Amino acid sequence: MSEKVRILYYALWIAHPLLQAGIAAAMLRHKLHRKFKFFFAYLCTQIFFFALIFPTYWHNYSAAFYISWCSTAMSAFLGFTVVHEAFLDVFRPFHTLRDLGTVLFKWAGLVMLLVAGVVSVSTNSSDFAPWMQAVLTTQRCVRIIQVGMVLFLLFFSRYLGVSRRQYSFGIALGFGGFAVVELALIASWVGNHLGNPWMSLVNMGAYNASLLTWLGYTLMKSPARELSATLLQSQRWEQSLTDIHHPLPENSLIPMFEGMVDRALSRTQVVSTMSTENAEPAAGVRSATIALGGLKLPERVGSKS
Repeated sequence: MSEKVRILYYALWIAHPLLQAGIAAAMLRHKLHRKFKFFFAYLCTQIFFFALIFPTYWHNYSAAFYISWCSTAMSAFLGFTVVHEAFLDVFRPFHTLRDLGTVLFKWAGLVMLLVAGVVSVSTNSSDFAPWMQAVLTTQRCVRIIQVGMVLFLLFFSRYLGVSRRQYSFGIALGFGGFAVVELALIASWVGNHLGNPWMSLVNMGAYNASLLTWLGYTLMKSPARELSATLLQSQRWEQSLTDIHHPLPENSLIPMFEGMVDRALSRTQVVSTMSTENAEPAAGVRSATIALGGLKLPERVGSKS
């Protein structure tokens, strides 16, 4: 690694905690740390691990190596929880869809851990220990989920009333963009298309771009949710899932129809009674009206002359 590349490497590395501290300060200022707790914890954890790794890197490389792997494992766990947190914020008005998504996220986390365990046991590699394989597999699974979350928001944001300027969309966009770059770098590294120094530089540059994206979203004001006609489809999904989750009893329609029939019959009886009572006064009114017209009243009512 040349001197210029080394300086660029350290500059990009030092920029991480500076940008993360700026995002955390902006979140505290706008009180977003209460709404996005896991994302705020993710930022604080990354700053904490940098404070441990950077000075240790110069004095004890072996200790810094293991601390960096602990940081990677913690980052993968918090990255998964942050995606779930953004998902809950997107589906906040739709309680049933949100509960269904929470169940799916739990199953995805379980499957992800099982895949990581199977890969770590079945892979025989001299470069990585089994626990390293498990951490890397978990991290890649989380990256795939983050990319899927971004694609989901890009295609379904208008059905959910989510603006692309909202915080949850910005968080998912930052993670998803960095995940795409990291997965592409892993594919290039496996195919021997990109060397290690440039791979690290591109990876850190992409992460800095994600940090700048988060900083921009935290500094600008988030708009309210959009209320459009497209939300009717999401509301129908919500109502359908609610009906499935809370079905009505089989005989619940019978009392309803019986009540409707009783009300219709009682209304008919009342109308017929009122018509009978008003028949004689109506005839008298017609006779009086005819008499006022100059006709003879006895001839109209059929009375004796």
